Amino acid sequence: FHPVTNTVATGSDDNTIRLWDMSNSGALIAVLEGHTDWVRTISYNHDGTQIASGSNDYTIKIWNVDDHGGTATRTLVGHTNRVYSVAFSPDGTKIVSGSLDDTVKIWDLVHGTTPLTLEGHTGSVKAVAFSTDG
Repeated sequence: FHPVTNTVATGSDDNTIRLWDMSNSGALIAVLEGHTDWVRTISYNHDGTQIASGSNDYTIKIWNVDDHGGTATRTLVGHTNRVYSVAFSPDGTKIVSGSLDDTVKIWDLVHGTTPLTLEGHTGSVKAVAFSTDG
């Protein structure tokens, strides 16, 4: 769910993200295209102006979104297998991602630096989250 409006974002094996207006009987607002394989995970930032999506294409896309749709503004490349989970930090400056490559990556959206990679899992990382204090 969008943190402010009644919009729901969904990801699919048709490689798209769809935005739905839940205040209007679930009407389709927009279809966001850009991934080349299944969209596995979606997360809104704290104010709902951005979505992060993770895919079987090994990438994370950052989308600027509004009431009418969205545009991909950045593609994060670094995982070597499917991305199963993404989450924004509370202040929206970082993204954490988990992948079938057994790693967690923390991406700095402000500086665009090489992500910090956390290794140690001996299996796929399918869930990630930031604490409320970041």
